[in-house]
Amino acid sequence: MAKYDNLFEHLCQRTNDAISMSFDEIEQLVGPLPISATKHRAWWANEVGGTRHVQANAWLNAGREVEAVDPDRRTVRFSAPRWRRGA
Repeated sequence: MAKYDNLFEHLCQRTNDAISMSFDEIEQLVGPLPISATKHRAWWANEVGGTRHVQANAWLNAGREVEAVDPDRRTVRFSAPRWRRGA
């Protein structure tokens, strides 16, 4: 099982609405997030090709995108599920 599989499953099982999660809630699913997740917004990028980060696979494969991230408040908002080619 890959580190972010539980996040993928959690996002798939949620309602069809956008969802906000704290970093703590995500860490309960996947274990400790790397320091870069709290220091660099780029860690939360919705990369769709090339060298997509492994963590982005969790939300993009669940049909979601990161809409907002607040490292100071330690929160992230994922979009409602939407599907696109190549996801």
